[in-house]
Amino acid sequence: MSPIVPCLWFDDQAEAAATFYTQFLPDARITSTTRYPEDVDNPAGRPRGSVITAEFEAAGVHFVALNGGPMYKISPAISFFLLVDTPEEADRYYAALEPGGQAFMPIDAYPWSPRYAWVQDRFGVSWQIITGRRGEDGPVLVPALMYANDVAGRADEAMALYTRVFPGSKIESVERYEEGEGPVEYVKHARFVLSGQGMIASDSHMPHGFKFTEGLSFQVPCKDQAEIDRYWAELSDGGEPGRCGWLKDRFGVSWQVLPADIGRWLNHPDLAARSRAFEIMMGMNKLDVAALDAAITQAG
Repeated sequence: MSPIVPCLWFDDQAEAAATFYTQFLPDARITSTTRYPEDVDNPAGRPRGSVITAEFEAAGVHFVALNGGPMYKISPAISFFLLVDTPEEADRYYAALEPGGQAFMPIDAYPWSPRYAWVQDRFGVSWQIITGRRGEDGPVLVPALMYANDVAGRADEAMALYTRVFPGSKIESVERYEEGEGPVEYVKHARFVLSGQGMIASDSHMPHGFKFTEGLSFQVPCKDQAEIDRYWAELSDGGEPGRCGWLKDRFGVSWQVLPADIGRWLNHPDLAARSRAFEIMMGMNKLDVAALDAAITQAG
């Protein structure tokens, strides 16, 4: 499993979105689904037994599409770079993503790329399609975080935190604004790696009508309770702990610190045991593996 798993929050479109993306993204497939309990109501107000998540892979990145209800919307503060080799590839991705969506920057030639676009698709997910920046055998699909408004200028601090928290991480390159472009201390474009997964960060000195939200979070699959405890403590430091394994870090980015094998509770064959685990999980802040196991083994 990927060390960092983007989670896309929807009201009721998780399956449709996963199907849409796997139709044109490279090396893509739907890997699994989970469902809400059939015998109890859920906080999202979704129908009993309906799909909670549709998980899919694309270009080596594992995604979770979540039906969580109408309360959160995906923000362009986190987008996905599609790094392509030719203008023709860029045009194909743009043709797939733009219909029913919104082009923040239409497909065209720009000073930084012969063929580039920034587009929000029909499901609200933002993509930056860029030609000529992939490098030999480089990644095709890379999550990108934009630090703007009240967190503008903090991309360096964020990368320092994340590369310290996640083992096997490093900052690969940092390009800064030049005189006349923006504050010279701000990050214009940076690439970093978290436990082997490529990421991009930038600062924006321009005002934007968006910020980081729970609509696009990052799941951190953990091997045991000790790993859950460590990630929870380090990522929530200076931030805001939330419910059911969710937290916001000091920059407002949302994370879900979860057991890597969370499916053994959510997909348990005993429906009553599954419902008990689900109800207990909904009442937790940091997740407690022993309590979830106890819910499964509890006599009905």
